[in-house]
Amino acid sequence: MNKPETSPSRGRRWRRLAIELLIVVLIFLALKSWLQRDMISGEAPDFQAHLLDGTPVSLADYRGAPVLVHFWATWCGICRLEQGSIEAISHSWPVLTVAMQSGDADTLAAYMAEQGYTQAVIADEDGALAARFGVGAVPASFVVDAEGHIRFRERGLTTGWGLRLRLWLARIL
Repeated sequence: MNKPETSPSRGRRWRRLAIELLIVVLIFLALKSWLQRDMISGEAPDFQAHLLDGTPVSLADYRGAPVLVHFWATWCGICRLEQGSIEAISHSWPVLTVAMQSGDADTLAAYMAEQGYTQAVIADEDGALAARFGVGAVPASFVVDAEGHIRFRERGLTTGWGLRLRLWLARIL
């Protein structure tokens, strides 16, 4: 005859599950910290550049509201996965994207038109702007608050809802 499970056994199982979950969370946080080790924090560096259509732009143009500064590349598979989310966010939040080492403005304009994307793009042909932000790999995202401080930074695949949440938090904090 089978005995019903006793309370102490069930308690040990829950405790073990909690410890395992804590270990997974700690590994995730350590990995995230390692991936972001070279990305800058604090005051976002201002820059002057040109959008694909030749319009001059600087980060200071976006002061007064949170802005998503997103680094990506046409040759990056993960970037292509999240590009639709970035495009959707650009319809409700200020978004400035930087195409790192992906060709000149004409090449990128053709790519954006082919994909049907309309967000603001800077062609960073030599990666100099990416280097100023400490970006060595893409995708990488920075949420810059209304005063120009970096509130959040992410490297790797990031969800659209996660970026929207960070923009919202940058607005209210």
